[in-house]
Amino acid sequence: MNDHRSVSIIMIEDDEGHARLIEKNIRRAGILNDITHFTDGTTALGFLFNAPDGPALNGPALVLLDLNLPDMSGIDILARIKADDVLRRTPVVVLTTTDDKVEIQRCYDLGCNVYITKPVDYESFAQAIRQLGLFLSVIQVPEVESDA
Repeated sequence: MNDHRSVSIIMIEDDEGHARLIEKNIRRAGILNDITHFTDGTTALGFLFNAPDGPALNGPALVLLDLNLPDMSGIDILARIKADDVLRRTPVVVLTTTDDKVEIQRCYDLGCNVYITKPVDYESFAQAIRQLGLFLSVIQVPEVESDA
């Protein structure tokens, strides 16, 4: 039995090069949480909602979401996450090539926490990830605290 529920990072990104760069920058920012990578929305949604080790059944996660996926729009994934009673508090960071103001506003209206346009200014990205790291460390609290 695990008495420390660590926040897992779910990255939904179909471009392997972008995925490697994002992971490298997360690690460079000092964040060591597990990263589960998906290259399409269908598989990612199956994991998010149904996998025994996925966030709907197994606790806290952070989602890094590309909007331009081969099988569906990231906006549909964002809407599904935010419409779900269990997952709606899951932080979602949108990482995408789209800088259309209407689409950006739509993502915020649906509940995304951060919207970052690729190619990413990696200093800004690292800063956003460090801030999320502070957030993640705050919610990575052991269920039973000792008086040490």
